[in-house]
Amino acid sequence: MDSKMVLEIVGYVASVLVAVSLMMSSILRLRVINLVGSAAFTVYGVLIHAYPVAAVNGLIVLINLYYLRQMLGSREYFKLLRVQPDSEYLRYFLEFYRADIQRFLPGFTHAPAPDQLTFFVLRDMVPAGLFIGQKRGGGALCVVLDFVIPQFRDFKTGRYLFRDQAAFFRELGVTEILSEPGSREHTDYLRRMGFAPGEGMYRLPVS
Repeated sequence: MDSKMVLEIVGYVASVLVAVSLMMSSILRLRVINLVGSAAFTVYGVLIHAYPVAAVNGLIVLINLYYLRQMLGSREYFKLLRVQPDSEYLRYFLEFYRADIQRFLPGFTHAPAPDQLTFFVLRDMVPAGLFIGQKRGGGALCVVLDFVIPQFRDFKTGRYLFRDQAAFFRELGVTEILSEPGSREHTDYLRRMGFAPGEGMYRLPVS
């Protein structure tokens, strides 16, 4: 492979990465992929002696690093806000994100019941996620819906819910959380949150 071909590959890879970054709904993923693409463009600009290209993309690299440091280093405020299963805002939220919810949990339908556990997960007072659970016997809580809006899909909301709020679930008498696998993306999410497959459901002991 000659040097000209290598340069073309670097340029194409950089272009694809920058384009892909703009398709990300998660701001964190957008920044990371755009950082890599800009870094590749910087190298490409230097190699072909297009120094303005290298300079502009080098600046973009620094901008991405600055905002990534702020995003990863800043302390966010999380809070659980319990709502009634037939709340008007809850119905509006579910309708607004209906298509996105169906993408992860195709079989989901909202059937409010008085004994459901329903709450929003707030991040800096923004409703980032929605959790609906149905209690079963023996301390089990079956997840009806666990949904996070696109701009907060960096797993922080899930970690806060399933790891940091174990005491909250224990106070409600919950010893195990059960979830349907849903789509492949949702199954990957469950595994990252510590759920393990078993008897057709994914299970997370509350410790």
